[in-house]
Amino acid sequence: MNHRIETLCLSVLLLTSVGAVQAADCLPVVKHAWVRLPPVAMPMMAGFARIENPCKATVNIVGAESLAFDDVSLHETREENGVSRMRKVVNLPVAPGKAIELKPGGLHLMLHGPYQPLAEGEKPVITLKLADGRSLPVVFEARKRAP
Repeated sequence: MNHRIETLCLSVLLLTSVGAVQAADCLPVVKHAWVRLPPVAMPMMAGFARIENPCKATVNIVGAESLAFDDVSLHETREENGVSRMRKVVNLPVAPGKAIELKPGGLHLMLHGPYQPLAEGEKPVITLKLADGRSLPVVFEARKRAP
């Protein structure tokens, strides 16, 4: 079976099982999730999205993983003394009723070592890891430009 089809099937299974087991628990809502395709094949890409917290308590995102990439991590780009610097983020709190934007030039997901080149329109799943041990699989769309 094609690796992409296997990934898609596993993603659907994960999405349905997580929803069934934790339907009563409040989870963040992820919208407009996309992966920026580089102009030429590169060993890293970036992922962006809007993460909303409809819950009554702060949700802490402490990591991410994907079957489509060797390594996924949270990063933030900041300008310090006129120099743009990127640093790893180990805990991303999302306050109740608030949202966090993962966007170019700010907070984002670093996606290292894609197992296969992504084509425009493909939908890799990236799973956000929460501090309370829960996971949130999110379908991202591979795009050349922001939606």
